[in-house]
Amino acid sequence: MKYSFKSSAKWSVFIFVVTYILSCVFTVVSTTMLEGVGWGVGVLIVFMFVLIGVVFDMMGLAAASAQERPFHAMASEKVKGAKQSIYIVRNADRFSNFCNDVVGDVAGVISGAASALVVLKLFGSAAGDSFQYTLFSVLFTGLVSAVTVGGKALGKSFAIHYATEIVLTIGKLFYLLEVYFRIRLFNGRKAKSNGKRGHKRAAKPN
Repeated sequence: MKYSFKSSAKWSVFIFVVTYILSCVFTVVSTTMLEGVGWGVGVLIVFMFVLIGVVFDMMGLAAASAQERPFHAMASEKVKGAKQSIYIVRNADRFSNFCNDVVGDVAGVISGAASALVVLKLFGSAAGDSFQYTLFSVLFTGLVSAVTVGGKALGKSFAIHYATEIVLTIGKLFYLLEVYFRIRLFNGRKAKSNGKRGHKRAAKPN
């Protein structure tokens, strides 16, 4: 596939804008959810953002690992979501970029910020027992980091072994968005096979 600097620049600007908006939205949502709740509920909210990061990381890797051929067979059998799955695989670079680098990383940053708010809620303020505050802050932050990394490691293994099933599930979700909400995330015009994901047919002459 011919490299297009203009197309890459447009995508980079788009990702910049989307990342900024998502960061603002996630920050507002997390802050709002943490207001007026106890630290126990706050812990659940933190791990909810961790789970979001893990799931999207798994989705991005599954798209990059999946092969195109099985979905052609499914599409010929009129399996719902198969056509959308083909578009996902053919646009795996951008799909993975969005899932892993945008949603995944933003969720990670927000979970870190939310962790700090949970610690503050537990101790009331940083002006309390500084040793206990520091100890709990370190332990809780370490736990969140460990769960995030461990969850992503498990998700990566799952994504590699069940890439086809995961991408098909996402494709079915996109199919529902198209049928019931008229939202089409891929228009098909840029879905050109690069010959690297199980699509081994020779290129046809123009």
